[in-house]
Amino acid sequence: MPTSDKRRLKEALYEQFARIGRALANPHRLELLDLLAQGERTVEDLARETELSVANVSQHLQILRGARLVEVRRSGLYAYYRLADSRVFSLWRSLRTFGETRLAEIQQVVASYFNNRDSLQAITLKELKERLAEGSVIVIDVRPYDEYLQGHIPAAKAIPLEELERRLQELPRDQEIVAYCRGPYCIFADEAVALLQQHGFKALRLSEGLPDWQDEGLPVEVGGDKR
Repeated sequence: MPTSDKRRLKEALYEQFARIGRALANPHRLELLDLLAQGERTVEDLARETELSVANVSQHLQILRGARLVEVRRSGLYAYYRLADSRVFSLWRSLRTFGETRLAEIQQVVASYFNNRDSLQAITLKELKERLAEGSVIVIDVRPYDEYLQGHIPAAKAIPLEELERRLQELPRDQEIVAYCRGPYCIFADEAVALLQQHGFKALRLSEGLPDWQDEGLPVEVGGDKR
């Protein structure tokens, strides 16, 4: 192959890889990927979660779609977005983990906004798997119920954070309770554990979230009891 052809080949290849990098190089688009890791969402749902306009969210989704990171299905007037496949979350998780190890600023931000986290004991994915096998813990999913329905840790009980205080009587006091939510930067589990501890329960938070559990190849159940 002539040198000029080799150069064109490399430029063409790296340009395609750069499409993914450009799609990821925006904080709002990273947040959208993190939210879509919980399950399929409409543009309107994503706009409410991110506090962005529908038009702005739509523009970001089109960029992610152009890089083949998300897919869309249409039903009536609504467009439902989802991650293109499980490898998209693996990519985001790898980026997140790399950033945590290389950028001190990430830990500073976490320390600033999760100022009570050090007092809340955490359990890892591996530890939770072992404890579930032993039957020694109760697991509660404190995410919104529609996210629970799209996928949850087997045997996890759906108790959205806003319902937790009025449903405390549903939880045993003689077992440890593990609360989990969307991921390591989701505050729902922290608030759930703090509330449980205030009421005398022995509670732990899962250090990561449902998408991380699934990314480890651990089983996930879909659906749930009618409320």
